[in-house]
Amino acid sequence: MRDFNWTCPHCDRAVTITEGRTTTDRHTLYQENADGRRSLISTFIVCPNPDCRKFTLTATLRESRSNQGNEVLGQIVQTWNLVPSSSAQSFPSYVPKTILNDYQEACYIRELSPKASATLSRRCLQGILRDFWKVKSGRLVDEIDQIKDRVDPLTWDAIDALRKLGNIGAHMERDINFLVDVDPQEAELLIGLIETLLKEWYVGREERKARMGALVAAASAKKA
Repeated sequence: MRDFNWTCPHCDRAVTITEGRTTTDRHTLYQENADGRRSLISTFIVCPNPDCRKFTLTATLRESRSNQGNEVLGQIVQTWNLVPSSSAQSFPSYVPKTILNDYQEACYIRELSPKASATLSRRCLQGILRDFWKVKSGRLVDEIDQIKDRVDPLTWDAIDALRKLGNIGAHMERDINFLVDVDPQEAELLIGLIETLLKEWYVGREERKARMGALVAAASAKKA
């Protein structure tokens, strides 16, 4: 197995996974059945970050066939995140709990129900706008417009592009709890936007406070 880059879902640290950090096993369905031969691959990965060292467990169901005594894996049928149970990233506790709950649930049901996931992401976005930017309550589309001149152009371009995308854009003016019929990729893009905004705004603000606080403390110590 070649080394590969990986981001731990527990500590959100980008790391390199070597052979000694992963264990893979395969169980093959040999019996005749209506769907054909299948192989289930389970994979453990242990995070090398000494402050984490937690493991993840995924299971992947693939088409397979026998070729001269060797099992040849085909297309992926389905993948499950078992530990942790979703792809949700870990965010600090200073992000409001209601926002984190919506984000985590959107991640958890993304594959099972993309439209329910997208609805939770839209509600999460609205919660972020109201909490972080203190926008005036209204339709989500109007609340987004209220921050146009308050965020950097790159962030605005990302938000604006996504809210105009396919069915997401078609229903952005509807009630926030309206179920939007989106595909899994659109649901994934919405989750990606939420993750970016949480990092850019909440985490970025706290990191800036820490840097400024350190400068003030250093200046005060030197003055004394």
